[in-house]
Amino acid sequence: MTATLPVIVNAGGGAAAKAGDKLETQLAEAFAKAGIDAEIMLVRGEEISATLDRVLKSHGRVAIGGGDGTIGSAALAVSEAGATMGVLPLGTRNHLARQLGVGPELDKAVAAIAAGRTREIDIGRIADRGFVNNVSIGLYPKVVRLRDDAPLPKAIANFPAAWTSLKRLRHHRLRVIADGTAETIRTPMLFIGNNVYSLEPGSLGQRENLEGGKLGVYAVAAKSRLGLIGFAISALRGRIDYERDFAQLTACRTLEINAHAGSLDVAIDGEPVRLPTPIKLEIVPRALKVFAP
Repeated sequence: MTATLPVIVNAGGGAAAKAGDKLETQLAEAFAKAGIDAEIMLVRGEEISATLDRVLKSHGRVAIGGGDGTIGSAALAVSEAGATMGVLPLGTRNHLARQLGVGPELDKAVAAIAAGRTREIDIGRIADRGFVNNVSIGLYPKVVRLRDDAPLPKAIANFPAAWTSLKRLRHHRLRVIADGTAETIRTPMLFIGNNVYSLEPGSLGQRENLEGGKLGVYAVAAKSRLGLIGFAISALRGRIDYERDFAQLTACRTLEINAHAGSLDVAIDGEPVRLPTPIKLEIVPRALKVFAP
């Protein structure tokens, strides 16, 4: 590869923030070692969209560094530009990078870009945003919002955030329309995956592939406050027991979620937002080309 590769990094991502002032040097060394001429741009999360729009006007490939929320927020723009994305695991959990086989090691992710092999994966779309892993509605986004607003390290802030959310606990009554078939459910949290997550022992929380062309829809079982405290803490630590905590509703191409409330708390690839109802989601098959071994 001889053309310059734009590398856009969310400087506030988990691993990126931890690296601090050393990050740019680490990135430059990793790309130089792989023989890639890289233009490294460390930006704030809110600047990624504008930076990406500018870059995609003149480049057919780009590397994005950050967590799953950063990658997901860039996915639709990269897809619509017909460009190819390199995924750099510079967030906290880096689920997509691990699923692609390029994470969590930075050198391995850069080597995958240098090798030039690509695959086309599905993107989930919710409203006008993309997601690469999952969307949740209800309890979890409330906990994340409170945790992120707390002046504490995330590992500590998890506990008061979970407790505060559970004191205000409510089970949502939702009308879910999957591929035209309607069902009413009562749940503290609805979870929608970009492709189907396994509920089987030994592969809990993993996806068989990223090209299945289906949204996996799951509802958290109704629980007591104490049971939900355990669930919320496990979710924030990435240690959900899907078999115990979820019941799969369906797999579908399109999904519409209706509620009595005019808006609902939603976490898109772990980033909390509030969206008006009805909320519409769809799978966009093989829409994103990524570098992957």
